[in-house]
Amino acid sequence: MVRGYRDRADDSLLTLLGDMPDLVSNLVKAEIDAGKAWVQKTSKDAGISGVWFLIALFFLFWAIPVILVFAIAGFASWMPVWASALIVFGILILAVLVFGLLGVLRFRKVLKRENPAQAVSTDIRLVREAGDERPREVADDEF
Repeated sequence: MVRGYRDRADDSLLTLLGDMPDLVSNLVKAEIDAGKAWVQKTSKDAGISGVWFLIALFFLFWAIPVILVFAIAGFASWMPVWASALIVFGILILAVLVFGLLGVLRFRKVLKRENPAQAVSTDIRLVREAGDERPREVADDEF
């Protein structure tokens, strides 16, 4: 026996039909549990992604005054003040890019997950394929 599964090859049709309600009930409960777990993971990752985007927006917000200081200092004096303002602006833009990239990567992780509706459609497709594999009767004209 592997993980609580048993070989049903020798079970009678009536035994298998009698087990159907339990099997369907277990499948529905498992799909509901999978849906709950998916919602929890997705909401957590979406929240973390939102925080990364807020951090990126925070740095972008402070980059605007820096570029203004850069322009003013660039006109006032040609080397030390505007060069330092340009360096600070570059660091802030780099921070915006890094935190924005972290947010995008987290959202991609969320989008790659299989949601419960996809899991149900996969189950239905598998059941249909299993039903199509049953032996068909051979017609007389096929000989």
